[in-house]
Amino acid sequence: MEENTQQFSAPDGLTPAEVVSRLDTYIIGQNKAKRFVAVALRNRQRRIKLPEDIRDEVAPKNILMIGPTGVGKTEIARRLAKLCGAPFLKVEATKYTEVGYVGRDVESMVRDLMAVGYNMVKAEVQETLRAKAGPMVEDQILDLLLPGSSSKKEKKTAPKPNVRILGNIFGESTPVQGSVIRIDMPKNQEIPAENVEESPSEPENNTNDMSETREKFRKMLRDGLLEDRQVDIVVHHQPHVGMEMFSGGNPADLEEGLSGLQEMFTGGRTQKKTVTIREARQILMADTLDRITDSDKVADEAKQRVEQSGIIFIDEIDKIATKGGEGDRQSVSREGVQRDILPIVEGSNVNTKWGVVNTTHILFIGAGAFSVSAPSDLIPELQGRFPLRVELEALSKEDFKRILTEPKNALVKQYEALLATEGVELVFTDEAIERMAFIAEDVNSHSDNIGARRLHTIMETVLEDLSFNADKHAGETITIDRDYVDERLNGIMQNQNLERYIL
Repeated sequence: MEENTQQFSAPDGLTPAEVVSRLDTYIIGQNKAKRFVAVALRNRQRRIKLPEDIRDEVAPKNILMIGPTGVGKTEIARRLAKLCGAPFLKVEATKYTEVGYVGRDVESMVRDLMAVGYNMVKAEVQETLRAKAGPMVEDQILDLLLPGSSSKKEKKTAPKPNVRILGNIFGESTPVQGSVIRIDMPKNQEIPAENVEESPSEPENNTNDMSETREKFRKMLRDGLLEDRQVDIVVHHQPHVGMEMFSGGNPADLEEGLSGLQEMFTGGRTQKKTVTIREARQILMADTLDRITDSDKVADEAKQRVEQSGIIFIDEIDKIATKGGEGDRQSVSREGVQRDILPIVEGSNVNTKWGVVNTTHILFIGAGAFSVSAPSDLIPELQGRFPLRVELEALSKEDFKRILTEPKNALVKQYEALLATEGVELVFTDEAIERMAFIAEDVNSHSDNIGARRLHTIMETVLEDLSFNADKHAGETITIDRDYVDERLNGIMQNQNLERYIL
């Protein structure tokens, strides 16, 4: 019985309750939405453990989030992707309506997701190779500081046994220089002394001196004594040619691909730069890591990760819905975009520069306010591809209070840390926080509801003077209380026009 329990244990140890708990550290409220995405993540982990004959039949349950802006839709999806280390991409559904040929670029969301996955895996692989690349970069820097001191070069240019150089076969006055080399000469065959040119060799003591100097510079380099010294370095820009130009991409992709082809035929671009040792180390480290990284393995791992755990967040999906069967030109355009997105969500093969990516098991999360249209205004086929629907609640005064103080990245903590860099200590009283939360709820209730983003506007307005004159208050402790908030916001709130345009 214990063996079966161990066999079917959680692969990553993140239960739905643990996922919700992690999300709570950054996002206030919206427990229902958190539970939906936590279950979706858990089902992915369960699917991986299924037998192969069943695994391919289990498709992800895509989610449609409904709620006003600023309530946490995007943040929930982004934090979820970070928790599971999955490639994540956010796209705006409306951008596909702005292209002249509607839907032509819809597949670009998959190519962009693959680029995110490739860069993610590449960064992970290169992090493991840094220890190997370190000595190589150090030797390259020493070669820049002491040209000709490398022992590797001496080994390459040193004459091999039984190799004799017989002078220049083209004549000394010719521009072409070369030598006849005879290998393994028979012992009984003599070469005239006047035709033999002895290979040059440095005295052993000079070689030892150069080696000692190189080791001294190596020690100084490791001690950080040469960081500000300048050296000349040649930077090679490798051409990038992607599949986008051959796979129906947009004109920008085509232009970039043609530019890459031109660079490839000309050998790429080189640029000579004068930089410090500190900067040269970063340039050489990046170049060395690129050379020793197996790009094919990175692409294969990235493709696997994108296909099995990728997440695409389609925001403003309500803007491409057709309200009440309208028949104007714009509604036809929006419906065309829906039909172009449909095969991507259903599962199709998309060409990328790293190979063909199948979208069958990518998790799609749609989001929109649906204040003008409704989810039922989407075409039926697209509605069916988002079976899980969750409505996010508008934020209340209590939610605003918690947003200001509780999350790990709370606004109050951010502003305290920002002004602390100039020696100003900020102290927010509970009354001030409650007052700002009340104002945020009040303005959202009779104006456009922009959710938690209203707090950013209020905080900036309250602290505008202090932020501008922070250098004059260095070493002071400034308390932000209710009177301080009212002094800076009451005049604006009493004037509806000012409130509308400022808050």
